[in-house]
Amino acid sequence: MTKTTALKKYFGYDSFRPLQAEIIDHVLDKKDALVLMPTGGGKSICFQVPAMVLDGLTVVISPLIALMKDQVEALRSNGIKASFLNSSISNDEQDAVFWAAKLGELKLLYIAPEKLFSGNMVENFKNLNISLFAIDESHCISSWGHDFRPEYRQLSILKEEFPEIPVIALTATADKVTRRDICKQLQIPEEHTFISSFDRPNISLEVLPGRKRLQQIQSFLNKVPNQSGIIYCLSRKSTEAVAESLNNLGFKAEAYHAGIPADKRSKIQENFIKDETPIIVATIAFGMGIDKSNVRWVIHYNMPSNVESFYQEIGRAGRDGTPAQTVLFYSFADIVTRTDMIKSSELPEKQKELMLAKLDRMKQYAEANICRRRILISYFNEDIGKDCGNCDVCKNPRKKFDATVLAQKALSAIFRTNQKIALTMLMDILRGSRNQSVIRHGYDQLPTFGVGKDLKAEIWVDYILQLLNYGAFDIAYDEGHTFKLNEVSSQILKGQRMVEISEYISPSERQAAEAEQLKFSPSKTEQIKGELFEKLRTLRKQIADAIGSPAYIVFSDATLVDMAAKKPITKAQFLEVSGVGQEKFKRFGDAFLKEIFEFVNQNKESASRMGKGLTQAVSYQLYQDGYSVEEIAQQRSIAQSTVISHLIKMKEDGHEIDLSVLIDPWDLNAIKDAVEEIGFKKGDGIKTVFEHFEGNVGYEKIRLALWLLNL
Repeated sequence: MTKTTALKKYFGYDSFRPLQAEIIDHVLDKKDALVLMPTGGGKSICFQVPAMVLDGLTVVISPLIALMKDQVEALRSNGIKASFLNSSISNDEQDAVFWAAKLGELKLLYIAPEKLFSGNMVENFKNLNISLFAIDESHCISSWGHDFRPEYRQLSILKEEFPEIPVIALTATADKVTRRDICKQLQIPEEHTFISSFDRPNISLEVLPGRKRLQQIQSFLNKVPNQSGIIYCLSRKSTEAVAESLNNLGFKAEAYHAGIPADKRSKIQENFIKDETPIIVATIAFGMGIDKSNVRWVIHYNMPSNVESFYQEIGRAGRDGTPAQTVLFYSFADIVTRTDMIKSSELPEKQKELMLAKLDRMKQYAEANICRRRILISYFNEDIGKDCGNCDVCKNPRKKFDATVLAQKALSAIFRTNQKIALTMLMDILRGSRNQSVIRHGYDQLPTFGVGKDLKAEIWVDYILQLLNYGAFDIAYDEGHTFKLNEVSSQILKGQRMVEISEYISPSERQAAEAEQLKFSPSKTEQIKGELFEKLRTLRKQIADAIGSPAYIVFSDATLVDMAAKKPITKAQFLEVSGVGQEKFKRFGDAFLKEIFEFVNQNKESASRMGKGLTQAVSYQLYQDGYSVEEIAQQRSIAQSTVISHLIKMKEDGHEIDLSVLIDPWDLNAIKDAVEEIGFKKGDGIKTVFEHFEGNVGYEKIRLALWLLNL
């Protein structure tokens, strides 16, 4: 079986997401790998598809005991033989699972690390035909990571005990230092690291002042009725107080924290997964054990302690790829509380310093004046090259200025000190401070000494932090939090890249601006009002209740959206829906086909325009809601040129849309000159124009230009 056949047969997808195919080929060649993909980015496919292609058993090591049952159930619903071993099952059940694995009756076996290293389990595993080890949440192995777990350190013996079996380590959150440590611990060559984009464009980002929080949450919830979401609080007491207040206001919410008895926690979690309880108010104990694709929003009542945790927690929203909202409440009191918690902990001093430094980066995110998505992405050493347009800063931008020369001064100082300085020393060098430390190191002799003395210290601090958040340089947490140059630094120093940052505003001006921000800003939340979608969602809930499973295990929201758009009425058409495989069709296809067929028969106009007409309308509606062509393509997993075709068709059908704004006049003129040069005429294939530009102009621009030129 090929990887593409396995993808379609078991998971219902026609094509792989970026990097998935490359990673799978690498694993099938029996090579080790470290994979970084955001939550919802398709990490599981990277080991589940090889598991179906390879002979033998794939062992998945995961700390998420609460999630294993649902993961295995989801695999079984796809026709995959899977099971799990953890502390929640009896000895007899464990023996049965192990026997099935020994007989070759399983393709995937999930196991907790503490179970793997208990008793004679490692020796017993040597009697199994294991083809692959997959280590999920692999950041837990690193003491530099945000969620270090000592039992994960033992995984370093895997290559010693099973030297011939490839290892794939996966994580959604790991900075550069953590990535290096993971590779070192698991003996994975660093060049075998695959890094997918950390960008989640379907998630909107917003930070609000931490005043009147409950009032703001009430206002928000009134705008998103019946949608599932999570509110994260710092303490157990807060979760209970907020949940009680929301229930008193007429919302259905439950508190969740480690102090609640295990059986009750399981019930709360089950109610949330099955859409019985739409709102969970929780500590960070909630979430890692949740595999729910249709969480539509996440609110942080208190600020998280680091960017990794924040990114992971907001990543629990919008895993199906459709729009989701996130809100962070921020106040200085949160910083004080978090700082006190770290300082009073019994952690080693080095670990405390690391946690305080990471808390400071989280504070910078909350106080940022530049695109928040750029800050998140640059933290993981990725440069998206543009503002997102889907965060509160982008929607309400501060006045910016060209800071290229200013950035070059700062970067030059970092370079001339051999990249061995941190924030305070950099500021002292730029401002020409002759303190003992500066003189002792000889930094007062540098050409950059004093080149920024025209700016006050607080202004330099603001600008340096903006440059850090921009991605102009990195922080080496394992080298005393010193600043390190990167590729973006090089481009700026060589004059190949212009830098814009926000003008400095004083604390009093900031407070005045926050006072105006006590209401939620409008968010691009997709409201799917289609009658068929609602019918399909109701049917999904009925089936899920009947089989005792979460609704998303039947079909995800994204699959229902595609189903409502394509309106399949035959098996072949139904199998073309994204997320529908052979096993899912066998189990649920007839019921959904019947529902769709009845809807089509009752809506004659809809029947006559079925298929392409509706999928074009979905693209048009998203565009009308303010989404860019690129965002629509990403959310719908289609090419940008296809989106352009949809918008052109809607324009031809009489819908109001100005297509000329979608192409730069220079590009339009260049394409016009090209078609005249090559003698292009109406009806010719656009590939000739594409090849004329040697691939430097995308199909979407060419298609739009030809339509505007009436060709």
